[in-house]
Amino acid sequence: MNLKSIIPWKKEDRQLARGQASEEPVLALQRRMNSLFDDFFGRSPLDLWPAGADGFAPRVDVSETGKEVRVSAELPGLDEKDVEVTVTGNLLSIKGEKKEEHEERHGDYWHTERSYGHFERSFELPQGLEPDKTQATFRKGVLKVTIPKAPGAQSTVKKIELTDG
Repeated sequence: MNLKSIIPWKKEDRQLARGQASEEPVLALQRRMNSLFDDFFGRSPLDLWPAGADGFAPRVDVSETGKEVRVSAELPGLDEKDVEVTVTGNLLSIKGEKKEEHEERHGDYWHTERSYGHFERSFELPQGLEPDKTQATFRKGVLKVTIPKAPGAQSTVKKIELTDG
């Protein structure tokens, strides 16, 4: 009895099903999963969770008022010493590194967890700001950066009354 005769597929069929013969099965699966996400969401899954291969990407809110630009970043588990904020020209950069270790010992039981992650987010700032007067505060895992507008760039708001007619 020939065992190859009872196998319902041939080697060539398996290679075609996988893509190219030299491709790793895990990479083929990843490509197919990315394709499914693209089809479902209309974008890449990496757009949904923008994290690097070795870290995480903090959520950042950017807002503008008549007098300043505000940037707020959620950095849970980080200390002030783990975060670096720089302004170079019209580019605001926020960098950080998260190092966490947790260890438990109970008799014969020993449990250790470690997590590390590095992130860097950069934002192009609009014209008319005074980057030399940038202020940053870090409190309870939230970084707040405030960049004031130059006096000529500050907008004044005039409320327009609505009339019926």
